[in-house]
Amino acid sequence: MGRILAVDYGNKRTGLAVTDPLRIIASPLATVDSQQAVDWIINYTKSESVDRIIVGLPLSMDGSKTDATDAAHHFIRRLRNLFPELPVEAVDEQYTSKMAEQALREMGLKKKEREKKEHIDQLAAVFILRRYLGME
Repeated sequence: MGRILAVDYGNKRTGLAVTDPLRIIASPLATVDSQQAVDWIINYTKSESVDRIIVGLPLSMDGSKTDATDAAHHFIRRLRNLFPELPVEAVDEQYTSKMAEQALREMGLKKKEREKKEHIDQLAAVFILRRYLGME
């Protein structure tokens, strides 16, 4: 069984998280510049066994599109073209950034560390992955 890679795609930064090979634990992996995200994922899949890619889909509370929805759909289509052998799925990412911010507060990090966007992006990807795995 391979890992599941989760992506919190954003206009500037992309947070990434991954499961262990047994798909028991979801862990933060990296935050990369969004323009480099595809290359980063290509390189990662060359060194690690990945069976599935999950991408957070930004939706409004009523399930309608947001300003960021089309960009996420474009990113998903790009990944599907590059990885035709892998399932690439969209997962509702509602509240994952807020959940990440809350988790950072609960971890006791100082405000300066909590405000680092790369931490929030990685943890948001973890929450997207946990949602997909039914862990929340």
